Amino acid sequence: MSARTGENQELQADRKRPRFPNALVLLMAFILLAGIATYLLPAGRYERVKDESTGRTKVVANSYHRVEQTPVGPLGMLSSIQQGMISAASVIFFVFLVGGAFTVIEQTGALAFAVESLVSKLETRPLMVIPIGTLAFASGGATFGMMEETIAFIPILVLLARRLGFDALTGVSICFGGAVIGAGFGPLNPFNVGIAQSLAELPLFSGMAFRIVVCLIALALLIHHTARHARRARNAGSQAQERQSTGAIESEKAPAERVSEREKAAGCAWKRAAALGVMVAAFAGLVIGVLRFGWGIDELATLFFTMGIIAGIVGGLGINGTAEAFILGFQRIAFGALLIGFARAILVVLEQGAIIDTMVAGLVAPLEHLPGWATAIGMLAVQSLLHFPVPSTSGQAMITMPILVPLSDLLGIARQVTVLAYQYGAGIFEMIYPTNGAMLAVIAIAGISFDRWLRFMLPLVIKLWALAAMALLVAISIGVK
Repeated sequence: MSARTGENQELQADRKRPRFPNALVLLMAFILLAGIATYLLPAGRYERVKDESTGRTKVVANSYHRVEQTPVGPLGMLSSIQQGMISAASVIFFVFLVGGAFTVIEQTGALAFAVESLVSKLETRPLMVIPIGTLAFASGGATFGMMEETIAFIPILVLLARRLGFDALTGVSICFGGAVIGAGFGPLNPFNVGIAQSLAELPLFSGMAFRIVVCLIALALLIHHTARHARRARNAGSQAQERQSTGAIESEKAPAERVSEREKAAGCAWKRAAALGVMVAAFAGLVIGVLRFGWGIDELATLFFTMGIIAGIVGGLGINGTAEAFILGFQRIAFGALLIGFARAILVVLEQGAIIDTMVAGLVAPLEHLPGWATAIGMLAVQSLLHFPVPSTSGQAMITMPILVPLSDLLGIARQVTVLAYQYGAGIFEMIYPTNGAMLAVIAIAGISFDRWLRFMLPLVIKLWALAAMALLVAISIGVK
């Protein structure tokens, strides 16, 4: 079957599918459902105390109590969007600055130059980019909880995937998928394993060998899933369908396969190489800054903004050309960045209605009556469900671990198993929950609609959840401590 025939068949099949709501419509629907829930569920709270040694606030076990009902009305639901934007402002503006900076790099021709160099090395074995890239990003996820940082790499991975004959899904799966699995299954992430183990009073990063084995299996599942899709995309020529997707990086706007005539005239090879050198230096700065100096999102935003300015000037765009490239980048990235604020609005509504703790208490209560092995699987299910209204992995640990650790002690379940259930349950669903603003930004930048991403990732998420459940049973049987 020819590539053109494959494209036509995929496009026809896509037209026949029921149309999935736009991501913005979907998030508005979830805000509405959250508001309705504040009328239906009783308001309640756990007592919280501040841990002086860490400065973190944690929940007091068995302290849940009802509080005055504070339902969120229509006006409150609408105003939650503004409050969500304010709450997520640091991430939103990080996305804007990263998007602008990489558009500057693209306009210098350096991005296409780098991609062409990589393609020339991988053209005989294009599928090798999948395991190599996946393991690289998984390392970032496993060591410093790489998530929003993947946004900076998406333009490169998408362009590289397209030049190798794949599609945007392949590039995003390598980058974002690898980072999420590294963070969700890895042994050293301080923002989930570190916090959860400290709350469970376990030695920091204990159980490392078990986590590494399970993480490698999870990565093998991701690599197989991505490679199988990449082969189909390469054979069917699915890039035609990709251009129909709503998004910021479209092949017409950011072609990896050629540098425009204007770019060729404006800058010579050494200027593109200089801009590329600035980009490489920025990535090196990211790794050193995060691992050695504990940089947060503010420092990283500054790093990439500076990268864009310097790259634009040394790349031959000049001051005005650099500013224009930033503006173009802001335009392209606006939809994905603003989705983050809409996603945060869901949490704002649930917090105003004081029903998050009620949801936690309601989900945890049935676990008390289950046998040990079933309780472990139940904990995994509870953590998976709770990650929708509580998209912060560290926040979820602070809420759930003080409640589940005493329960696991009563039922004779090792505390390490309780930490594993939290880590896997929260980590897996970072892939697909629309309350994860970073995920929405990533797929918007890559030009992938949410329904297409969901169809691609859901089979893998199911496999990963089954792997997590089996891992918990094995951990119980071998006595992981």
